[in-house]
Amino acid sequence: MKPISFTIEKKMPGQKALGRAGTITTPHGDIKTPAFVTVGTKATVKALTPEMVADLGAQVVLANTYHLYLEPGDELVRDAGGFAKFMNWKGPTMTDSGGFQVFSLGVAFGSKVGKLSKVPQEVVTGEEVEKEDEAGKLAKIDEDGVTFKSYKDGSVHRFTPERSMEIQHNLGADMFFAFDECTSPMAPYEYQKEAMERTHRWAKRSLDAHKHLETRRPSGENRQALLGVVQGGRHRDLREESARVLGAMDFDGYGIGGSFDKDDMTTAVGWVNAILPENKPRHLLGIGEPEDLFGGVENGCDLFDCVAPTRMGRNGTLHTRDGKINIRNAKFTRDFTPVDSECDCYTCKNYTRAYISHLFRSNEMLAGTLGSIHNLRFLVTLVDQMREAILDDTFDTLKTDFLARYYKK
Repeated sequence: MKPISFTIEKKMPGQKALGRAGTITTPHGDIKTPAFVTVGTKATVKALTPEMVADLGAQVVLANTYHLYLEPGDELVRDAGGFAKFMNWKGPTMTDSGGFQVFSLGVAFGSKVGKLSKVPQEVVTGEEVEKEDEAGKLAKIDEDGVTFKSYKDGSVHRFTPERSMEIQHNLGADMFFAFDECTSPMAPYEYQKEAMERTHRWAKRSLDAHKHLETRRPSGENRQALLGVVQGGRHRDLREESARVLGAMDFDGYGIGGSFDKDDMTTAVGWVNAILPENKPRHLLGIGEPEDLFGGVENGCDLFDCVAPTRMGRNGTLHTRDGKINIRNAKFTRDFTPVDSECDCYTCKNYTRAYISHLFRSNEMLAGTLGSIHNLRFLVTLVDQMREAILDDTFDTLKTDFLARYYKK
């Protein structure tokens, strides 16, 4: 069986520096890190073929355990040879654990609360959470796992750490995550601590179940790697405790999940990565804004995933070196320049802002494809540039120059 391995090629200078460039070796190819992971929720990157995804430089695709379990079913995906073969993706793959759905369909259901917030933690009380329960959340958490209703047909399902491991083994990704509870950024400290401790117990159960399933794997099959997920919200003591507890477990790598305050996310990531084992890869879950990517890289993260670039791309919000633009705006109607004159993607090399604006305002299917190609290429390239800058000792210059231009008022 071929194992997953991680090699650090170069560290950023400075006694307290955490950023590094490295290589994750998987049975389906190497991942040069830091790297942006493309999200293919239902074993498809919306509006793009796998060949398009590969051509824009994406190294790895991550699929969603929750969605593939509901449709078409993890056993069908297993019988198809795993989700990579099912979708015709040739490179490395990842799956999440379904834990984020505990958050998005549980405490945060209907609240429009994301993983990053500036809202004071005291906003949500236990009484308010109980009222939300009465309002009909789609998920309910207990010590053993989570019971939830399908968003598709209302049928009742249950995930436990053991069941999540079984499903993810069936989906067949090279790397996947332990089952965790992702908390709302508005949850109070007491609940963040309770959820973190539950996540630690679930991590141990996930690890035990994973090792048991590995013993049943036919001889010669590739080994899958399991990553533990650090929680603890925005609280330093909880984040550091979670890093110590999970770092002592025999995981192949680590995810950093849960909720953060927007203003101190990169600081919190630094707290965690200063404690986690240095010789194992670290994945910052659900983060895709350029500013946050720079902060994550310099604070020791190796992988990032987010649905934002393709979701924005399908809705007409496009990245440029000078910030985001809404291509539907009237000022682009007669703009015959590329989306970004410095971008080398298929969209920018072949189409103008005027044409893409026309496609979006006409609700043409091609609009989402061209927008997604550009946004994915933009972020994949940006993180690749961060890697090269680490190797060249020019990271600080790249960060300063890029952010000053991207976020200029």
